Amino acid sequence: MEEVPRRTCTGAATATQPLAPESSMATVTDDTDAEHAASLRRRYLIRFEEDTLRQRPLWIRLIIELLGTFVLVTVAAGSGVINHYVGGGPISRTAAVIAPGAVVMAMIYAWGPLSGLHINPAVTAAFAGRGVFPTGWVVPYWVAQFAGAICACLFLQAMFGDMSAGGNYPITTPGGDWKSLVMEIVLTAILVSVILNTATGGRSIGHNAAIAVGATVALLGLFASPISGASMNPARTLGPDIVGNGYTGWWVYVAGPVIGATIAVAIIQAVRGLPNKEEREAAEGGALPMLGGKLKRHR
Repeated sequence: MEEVPRRTCTGAATATQPLAPESSMATVTDDTDAEHAASLRRRYLIRFEEDTLRQRPLWIRLIIELLGTFVLVTVAAGSGVINHYVGGGPISRTAAVIAPGAVVMAMIYAWGPLSGLHINPAVTAAFAGRGVFPTGWVVPYWVAQFAGAICACLFLQAMFGDMSAGGNYPITTPGGDWKSLVMEIVLTAILVSVILNTATGGRSIGHNAAIAVGATVALLGLFASPISGASMNPARTLGPDIVGNGYTGWWVYVAGPVIGATIAVAIIQAVRGLPNKEEREAAEGGALPMLGGKLKRHR
């Protein structure tokens, strides 16, 4: 290592002092750059989360509900309609139920913080019954959800013809109205219980709530779809019924989810007690935290 003489203020040479190695200086520079990059990432995530958690006006929430229900019904009803259009064989039960479950999971990840992403009138009613969702928003949410379902079915009908060919549920085979009603009650109670429980634990569960809800939709459909179709969603059923002008057993898919959601709310009320802030945030949107589940403000 090279040494250079150190001079005093009079110019006289004194003891030599070693120069810092270039490798040490490079290490310091790399550490500084890495710390700066990490700081920028933290600030970006903080600002992203603050934007995600900020309150949205009702009209934005309604647009998200309309679009979300449109996507759900397009996928759920569209698989049967498109399969009939192309003349394919019967769709496997696994494929028919995994697609809606997967799309629900994806949309919760993408749009959940913006509106709560209910995309189901029964879920909206459950959150309102739980006392964590403004009652004045219930009817607008329902209107947006049914509008999204009807628009999806109009799109499918315009593209592929008869909406009743593969888009509706064959309620009378083999279960019949009453067995289908009981099944819809049970399935909706299970689904809404999962949704309300993951909302209550939103800060600890975080993004995993999307996996829980999507998997529940798929698994319930996997074992119960031969009986009632495993709708659990009045908008999903009535959208194709209205556009396809076929109302066989429609009341089952209204009464079943409503009764099931009511049962789920009663169970959660008994088990969890009063709702908390996290549950309210999940119902209204903005309950998918980042940065370890705690919102940190940058100065």
